[in-house]
Amino acid sequence: MTVALDHRPGSHVSDRIISVAALAVGGQGGGVLTNWIVDVAERNGFRAQSTSVAGVAQRTGATIYYVEMCRDRGRQPVFSLSPSQGDVDVLIAAELMEAGRAILRGFVTPNRTTLIASSHRIAAVSEKVVPGDGRASSAEVLDAARKASKDHVIFDMERIAVEAGSVISSSLFGALAGSGVLPFPRESFEATIEASGRGVKASLKAFGQAYDEAARRRADETVGLPQAPVVEGSAPVDAPLPLGGQPESEDADDVHAAAPSPAPRGDGRLLAQWRALEGRVDALPPPVRAMARLGLRKVVDYQDADYGAEYLDRLGAAVAIDDEARTYALSQSAAKYLANALCYDDIIRVADLKTRATRTARVRREIGVRDDDLLKVTEYFHPRIEEFCGTMPAGLGRWVEARPKLAAWLDRRVNRGRHIRTDSMAGFALLWGIGGLRRWRRHLLRHEVETAHLGAWYRLALDTAPQDYDLAIEILACRRLVKGYSDTHARGLSKFDRVLSALPMLQGRSDAADWLRRLREAALKDEKGAMLDGALKTVASFAATPTEAGMPA
Repeated sequence: MTVALDHRPGSHVSDRIISVAALAVGGQGGGVLTNWIVDVAERNGFRAQSTSVAGVAQRTGATIYYVEMCRDRGRQPVFSLSPSQGDVDVLIAAELMEAGRAILRGFVTPNRTTLIASSHRIAAVSEKVVPGDGRASSAEVLDAARKASKDHVIFDMERIAVEAGSVISSSLFGALAGSGVLPFPRESFEATIEASGRGVKASLKAFGQAYDEAARRRADETVGLPQAPVVEGSAPVDAPLPLGGQPESEDADDVHAAAPSPAPRGDGRLLAQWRALEGRVDALPPPVRAMARLGLRKVVDYQDADYGAEYLDRLGAAVAIDDEARTYALSQSAAKYLANALCYDDIIRVADLKTRATRTARVRREIGVRDDDLLKVTEYFHPRIEEFCGTMPAGLGRWVEARPKLAAWLDRRVNRGRHIRTDSMAGFALLWGIGGLRRWRRHLLRHEVETAHLGAWYRLALDTAPQDYDLAIEILACRRLVKGYSDTHARGLSKFDRVLSALPMLQGRSDAADWLRRLREAALKDEKGAMLDGALKTVASFAATPTEAGMPA
């Protein structure tokens, strides 16, 4: 039988063991948080014991920290070494999906557990390996948290910690204190932090803000006020500047909406070119302008103003065959996916992003490095012969690829992992020099290959539009399958070709667009391609025996 934690006068909480479990991964201060919980218990006349069960490194598994405590009655209690299902009073999760996993494991129960969790998200390995958008639904976890727990305290504790210059263990500790679930005064929690002796000021600031937020939410629940919604998503990324300064993106699959940024400044000739390009965007149909402006910013940042003009020239071909009656849906899709196709990932792009000041600032901010601290950064590269040839002048690269023995000999010398320290002058200068090759990018083999592929894909979409407008839009969206570089790019390109290989079987059908979308989504959901194989077999089976009604849903 489970017993809810109750601190009201006359309750027997002081006569029984209180159990607290915390789930955290490396860098989130789970061990520090556990030590603080033990310390605050002992400061208030309790005996406490802490244990931990280590998970696998990084996002494949969190470490479970477990604390049991009870009032010191002069005899040694018998404490458990790990949490049990249905027997946890307080569950602390340093990230939202860890809260979801704790619920699935039975550590959160409606008549007993107070769930304290940060609403921010860190993508798990299972979410990252999905070629498309593999993010699990935060809304489902939040709904489960409300149903599964006795009480819940959920808000963005990571943001509070970062703004205070601390780590999330401080704000989790503050939320624990502010929730009122433990019978200890605020002063004893703060005394514990002060006694730790490191980063005290920042930790107390994060603690205090989280305490106030948790206490406010508890007060609102007491008087029946609605809680502020927890918004799914992460903190905004600095908006890219038109002529430079775009931050490194975790998902290069999309042209993201950017917040308003300062007016561009710099060389007068470049500014004049940029304003001319903006004028061309303003002349586009109104439904197309927003996406075209974002695409233009991305393309110019990737290469230069002339590349932006090429982007608008290609976009103009879609606008010319589009019309207002269809709200220019084809042109909007072209504006998005053309920009992504023109900004392909190559060694030059990777080196450029890794040596930008915005990237260094983001790394320091995310790991909590102070301005006066030294940061050592090691970048990992593993180029193949394909990447090596791709950075050669087109003629020379084709000459090497046409000689398998020479290519194999070179591959044995370049195809190995490299660790480059960008905090050193030599390492940074190497990547900075590689990034500077973008001025010659149009003459390199990789650009020739990518341009040819882009041209064939874009012509296919535009040629399809007069016969099947919706199918043409889906062909443009298939560009989502091509991303990354090296092996990732090769796998995506293979899926792209396999999905479009179904076009001859689909063209002429009323449901062609719907089925091409299904094939693309199957390819995006499964890294190995098993789902795509099944979907292609289904299309082939119906194509072999066509029916008047079309393929069933």
